[in-house]
Parts: sequence; C-alpha cells; structure tokens
Amino acid sequence: MFTNCSLGHCHIIIAVVLWSICVDSRKIRGISLSYKRFYRERKSFLCIDGSKMIPFDQVNDDYCDCVDGSDEPGTAACPNGRFYCTNLGYRSHYIPSSRVNDGICDCCDASDEYRSQTPCQNTCRNLGQRERAEVEGQMRVLGEGLRLKQQLIEEGVLTWREKQAQLRDLQRVSDDLQAQLDDLRKEEARRKEEADALREREIGARETADNSPTSHYRPESPISVFKELDSNRDGSITVDEVQAKLSPVQDEEHALSEDEAVALLGGAHRVDLSRFEETLWTSLRTGDNVTIKGRHGVPGSLADEDPNIKAAVSAAEKAAADLKRVEDAYETVYMEIRDLREKLSIDYGSEREFLFLHNQCFQLKVHEKWGSWAGSPENQYCQMRYESGEPCWQGPTRNTMVMLICGTETALRSVKEPSKCQYVMELQTPVSCQPALRQRGIHSEL
Repeated sequence: MFTNCSLGHCHIIIAVVLWSICVDSRKIRGISLSYKRFYRERKSFLCIDGSKMIPFDQVNDDYCDCVDGSDEPGTAACPNGRFYCTNLGYRSHYIPSSRVNDGICDCCDASDEYRSQTPCQNTCRNLGQRERAEVEGQMRVLGEGLRLKQQLIEEGVLTWREKQAQLRDLQRVSDDLQAQLDDLRKEEARRKEEADALREREIGARETADNSPTSHYRPESPISVFKELDSNRDGSITVDEVQAKLSPVQDEEHALSEDEAVALLGGAHRVDLSRFEETLWTSLRTGDNVTIKGRHGVPGSLADEDPNIKAAVSAAEKAAADLKRVEDAYETVYMEIRDLREKLSIDYGSEREFLFLHNQCFQLKVHEKWGSWAGSPENQYCQMRYESGEPCWQGPTRNTMVMLICGTETALRSVKEPSKCQYVMELQTPVSCQPALRQRGIHSEL
C-alpha cells in the first residue's frame, strides 16, 4: 500500500493515525461498550439526557458541561458522573467519577488512576482466576446438591406412595369396623332390651307372689341382709362395713372406693334399716352393680334367682364389651387416617411442600409456630418464617427467620440474634439447590 510513498511521508501518515487513536481513546475513557454509540467522533456532542449540545472536543476536557455529567465520563469534573472500569479478565463495574485520579486504586485494571502518581497494578487476571475457582467450586457443590435433592425427592415419592397404600388399607379397615359398629350397636340395644324386659316381668311376678296369701315364694328379707352387713351389731351400716362386705359384680377382687360406698348409701356415711331399704338394698336386690363378697348375688336378687335373667344380663354385658372394643379400635384407626391425610395433603412434587416436608423431618429446634415462606418472588422458598413464640421477659414474642442455602448436607450453619428475641438461622440443605443457579454458571466476563 505504501510502496510508492517516501519514507518521510509514511512516517507522517503513521503519526496522524496514532494521534487520532490517542485522541479518540482520551475522549471515550470511562465508557462501556453499550454507551459508546453516544460518543462517536463528530463536530458536536448531545448530552445523554438531551438537555444540551456542546462541541465534541469538550468531552472529557475536565470541565462539566452537561447536567447529567455525561460529557465527563473519564474525569472527576462532574459530581454526579460515573466511571466505567473495564477490568478485562474480571468483573467490570462503575465507580463514582469523584474517585478518578484520587490516588486510590478502585479499578483492578488501574484505569481510574491514569493521571495520578499512584502506581496501581493490574490485578484483574488474578482476581478473575480466584473468582472462577470459587464459582467452579460452587458449581460442583450445586451439582452434588441437585443430585442429592433428586434422590430425596425420589425417596419422598416412594414414601408418599407407601402412605397412600397405607391410607387405603386403613380406610378398608375403617369401613369394616364401621359396619361392625352398626351391627354391634343394634345387638347391644337388643340384648339390653331383652334383659330389661325379663327383669320387669320377674319383678311383676314377685310383687304378685308377695301379695298372695298362698304363695310359698319367700326371698331373703332386707332385715337378714342388713344384719349380715352390720358387722359390729350397732344397728347401722357404715361406709367401712360396705367396703369390707361388698364388691363390684364384674370384679369381686376389686374393693369399692369410699366415694362408691357413699353413693350406695345414698350419699350418707351411715344408714339405719329404713334408710338401707331405700338405698343399698335396692342395688343388692337387682344385682346389677354390687354383690356380697363370696356370693353370686344376694339371695332374693333377680339375677341370682332367675337363670334366664342372668343369661340375658350376661349377654347384654358381653355385647356392650364387644361394642366398646370395636369402638376403641375404630377410634385408633380414625386417628391414624387423620394423621396420614394431613401428611398426604402435602404435594411431594411441589417445591414448597417438599421443603416443608424436609423441614419436618429435620425438626428444627425452634419454639415458634410455622408462619409462612418469606423469600423473594424469584425464590420464595429460600426463607421460612416462624412466629408467635414465647414472649421474652419485658420484650416481644420470639420470631425466627430460617435462611435456606444450597449444600451437600443438611446442617445448621449459624444462629444470630440481630434484635431482641428475633433470631436468624442459616440452614444448609440439598433441597434448597436450584437448577436456575447452575444455568447461570460463571460470568462471561471471567
């Protein structure tokens, strides 16, 4: 190209090119590539906010002409200006223009101190290598955390399916027990009605026989029973004598309590014969609740004299016991079904519920109640809020914020109390690892 020019002319052309490059470089110092379109070499320059037009040679002349400071991107002339650190090999960023040539190295490429006496070194490469190593380590942790998270999700799905099968089995058992309960309730009611009918019939027959002068039916009198229970022959029966002589029909080995004895005596601690006939004798005669120890009822009692009544009462008691047994079994199954349904209301495929389930398994040692998820809209499930704990002495109720961070193991990293009774925990767990973090990877400028 320069074959026909003289050596002197070539030197002149090269000098002009280098000068123009230097001038252009001086004028666009402190500008990012995205803003370079506003600083193309021309006769005039329009302030970026559109407020003023100035000659182009006044750009970066160390005098602030534009209100927005856009004419001095490479100097400290404008108080509201900013300087762009290119920082090749590291992260580029802006600094306030007041830091340009202030004797302090702010940009790792030393571009902010181009006229100062401070000997700034270009450290961008070392910083970039160090950050790349950190990011690569984070990527490895993230990859392992995502693998563990997927493993936990798969285990959770299996657990969910097992619980679903268990719930179906329990529901079948519940249905069977419900059917048994319906039958047993009917049976218990029928047996009770039969026993009551036999009692009423026998009582009527006895009353008729008692009033008949030719009747030979003479059940044991209340006087003879009163004398048998009156151990000290003082003409009265006391609570102690009742406890010593009587026992429950269902369990003759069991001693009556003082309250039970008082109730049998009509609320008194001592009764005479007339009061005995109105209270305790009635219970002994029917034979429903108590009996004299060592005897299968009081002679003259309905259950002792009529085998049909005795059989009916026994059948009714057995029906009641069977009903109670099935009712207890049904209550147990019902509680198990309720607990399972609460757990299965959690959708294991959902990020929020899976994190909540994992938190329940981890069992954080906080005394507050679960409040809500408190993360940002972009990552809502990275923070958990626990509220309404025990009140502090002369202070507010306790609250805890749990920050979830990605890690290869589940562990509590730190606990802080930034203000009274307000706690912040940092919990490392694989379930907090997000694929989006991996997609970002390492910044391109590194």
